[in-house]
Amino acid sequence: MTPITGLDLTGFTWREPGVWTDAAGLVLSVHFFPLVPDLPAPLHEFEHLRTGLAAGVGRAGGGLIEAVPGTVHGVPAVRQLVKVPRPGGPHGQVFLGSWTVPKAGCSAAVKVQAAEGAMTGMREATVMAQTGPEAYFRPHPYSAGGQFGGLPCHAADDEQWDALFPDHPLTLVRAALHRITPTVTLDEHFRQLPPFAGPVPPPQHG
Repeated sequence: MTPITGLDLTGFTWREPGVWTDAAGLVLSVHFFPLVPDLPAPLHEFEHLRTGLAAGVGRAGGGLIEAVPGTVHGVPAVRQLVKVPRPGGPHGQVFLGSWTVPKAGCSAAVKVQAAEGAMTGMREATVMAQTGPEAYFRPHPYSAGGQFGGLPCHAADDEQWDALFPDHPLTLVRAALHRITPTVTLDEHFRQLPPFAGPVPPPQHG
């Protein structure tokens, strides 16, 4: 069970507890983690938080497209959009969009994900042709001019291109998250829990 008590499931079909899919290949899931959130910083230190998130995703071989602060049912939260290499294939990516609602000792999350199919690289090639290679690849916006490793940061992931590629998994994930987020309701007890204050420092041995 999760503290998420409601959300708009229009177009989605139940698959298993907490997981739904739709005809376009989106997977929607809700989660509860009864642990101190695995976030590198509290929400009020947002620059630190998103730099830490981007570095962590890069170390794992993916790329953080964006991390933005917001609220879910009035509770402070962080929205992330991540791309990772598609497992088991030489090409293609999986796109994951999520809201994490962190509290002092637990967190709730809503996730939407979709994978590229057999056709890959079309969005990237089209955008690069329009921007030129010099403007296409760029430093990660959260890295103070550098990179984090993992998948490269480039212009094709920008939301402005979604309208040109309505069936692309990144477009679908972003649109689903925008649509579903305002409909999410949280358990009142969870909403009142103390906020996440930051990661627990490792014990000092001395």
